[in-house]
Amino acid sequence: MAGEVRYERLRPRQIVEAREACPVAYLPIGTIEWHGLHNPVGADTLVSQALAIRCARAGGGLVFPPLYYGEPREEGLMEANSAEREQIAAAMGLPPENFAPGYMRFTPVEQVENYQRLLLHCLFELQSLGFRVLVVVAGHYPLIDHARAACSLYHQARFGNRRARAIAWAFTGHELVQDVYPAAGDHAGYWETSLLLALCPERVDMSELPQDRSVRPAAVLSNEPVQEASAEFGEKAVARIVERAVAQVRDRLENPQAYYGHGLRL
Repeated sequence: MAGEVRYERLRPRQIVEAREACPVAYLPIGTIEWHGLHNPVGADTLVSQALAIRCARAGGGLVFPPLYYGEPREEGLMEANSAEREQIAAAMGLPPENFAPGYMRFTPVEQVENYQRLLLHCLFELQSLGFRVLVVVAGHYPLIDHARAACSLYHQARFGNRRARAIAWAFTGHELVQDVYPAAGDHAGYWETSLLLALCPERVDMSELPQDRSVRPAAVLSNEPVQEASAEFGEKAVARIVERAVAQVRDRLENPQAYYGHGLRL
């Protein structure tokens, strides 16, 4: 599918044509988080949106506006949990207490519940717009568990004593290709920076990295030197992720009965 696939940019006739051709909705989710001095703070969501667009163009479907907000911000976040959180706060010109426990005014458990409800709301909304497969693309890795939980809750919903009318699935990308790239998945390191160089090159500034490769940049977790990240590697990884994600989506379209019932495959 060539051309525009972002739902909010299309006119009604274009939406109907695209949905009838392939009733798949992609919802990119992520967060706003430190990704080193060389990457944008929206890195996770930028990657998830770009992956979703690639998937929609390769296999059909439409991509909904990304969700940057609502995730638990006291757990699974560099600013809050990293051993280098004070260094991050200083680099951002913020007081560390802005990220201390309790600053969100909800407990971590309440934040998780609120976020999962938000994702569940989004899935119901996508269903109401006529899609048969709902795909949550989680750019921020900790969010995959919340996305899967929302998908499971969605599948248990009843509409006129019948199960949900669509099939929900969630992925991040790196777990789909770890057999090919065992080191896939890091934080602001070789893997994520390579994906950004392939998908959003104008947002990366490699000159911000220390030239000495033995020096690890603050809160950058990488299996290989981040300075070696490249758009070439990123493109190879993206192509393999898209290929496998589209295959999973197609199977759900063609064999929906395999994804109904209790204990659904996620």
